[in-house]
Amino acid sequence: MNRTLKIYLALLILIIIGIFALDANRPKPIVWTPTYAVKDKIPFGLYVLDHEMKHLFPDDKIERFGNTFYEYFLDKYDYEDSTYTVKGNIFMVSEYDQIDKSSLDEVIWFVEHGNSAFLSMKDFPEALKDSLNFETENFFDSENELKLSLANKAFPKRKYAFDKGVGFTYFNEIDTLRSTVLGYQEGKSGKKVNFIKIPYKRGNFYLHTQPAAFSNYYLLKKEHPNYCANLLSYLPKGTIFWQAKSFGNETVSSSPMRYILSQPALKWAWYLFLIGTVVFMIFNAKRNQRIIPEKIPLANTTVDFTKTIGNLYLQEGDHHTIIGKKIIYFLEKIRTEYLLDTFDLDETFVNRLHQKTGKDKADIEHVIRLIKKHRNHLESTENDVIEMSKAIEKLAKK
Repeated sequence: MNRTLKIYLALLILIIIGIFALDANRPKPIVWTPTYAVKDKIPFGLYVLDHEMKHLFPDDKIERFGNTFYEYFLDKYDYEDSTYTVKGNIFMVSEYDQIDKSSLDEVIWFVEHGNSAFLSMKDFPEALKDSLNFETENFFDSENELKLSLANKAFPKRKYAFDKGVGFTYFNEIDTLRSTVLGYQEGKSGKKVNFIKIPYKRGNFYLHTQPAAFSNYYLLKKEHPNYCANLLSYLPKGTIFWQAKSFGNETVSSSPMRYILSQPALKWAWYLFLIGTVVFMIFNAKRNQRIIPEKIPLANTTVDFTKTIGNLYLQEGDHHTIIGKKIIYFLEKIRTEYLLDTFDLDETFVNRLHQKTGKDKADIEHVIRLIKKHRNHLESTENDVIEMSKAIEKLAKK
């Protein structure tokens, strides 16, 4: 490697290190992605709610789990008594519908046995809509701001302004004979229902369309924690079964590099690995021998050529020539392998071939007889070809 290339390489490495240093000291951008994960401290994570749940439910046990409802409640059902061994309230906050069919059936079955379920999300499973007889609809508000309020007169008549992360889903059809309206959202398009209670068998569903109300962003505001507390006050006394996203598995991410890049030591180890790989490739580029091209050996086409000529004779019906070629090949093989003179095919020749090969003398005499017959005739038939071939092959077998 010449001196100029070394200088350019050193400058490149210094520039890369400078970029990494500037990136490390730059303030991290705010991530507005709504994850609603209990370990996330970003605006739309649930880190604050996770630490405040013990104050919101001081007398109730809170059980967090990261697997599905079906997996969690599977071993909590007594098949002999056809009932659950636990009682309480299901709690879930999610951006959109993330409940699989088996888990939804488990939630409905759990509520049917006298429990409650509080679901806050911007959309609900179609199967749940059919079971509880309600419909939702989306609308667009040009101001992108909503004012949320609760219908119960026991709460202060206050409207809480939500300007980020809000959804525009509302309940447009409900069973008014069974369902109870608990809250509203209001914008330029008017006042819409966003929080309802629906009795189901011996339990109740509490459905809410604004999961952002439970996020870090709004719980750290001055008055908004009151709205969150009032929402959760509808849950009856009992254990809270919280399906907490990423609980017990903090590294779950859609990006396989998220955890590595979130840890400074692992991040710099990764960067150094990439730099080392580039340097190795540059230094090693001229040290490898040029790949030697593979040369394919010439194919032996003698057998194929012979087969082609034989097929040509066969197609033309020249049986006499075919037999002649077979005789020539047969006698050449005897001269080469057994060193016998094949000029005179007499009794002496037959005896000597019999002694050297150990073949039946009658078979040898049969072949000699067919050869002499061929030489005394000018034409041959297909049967003559077959007879000659079988006789020669019988002698050629080891």
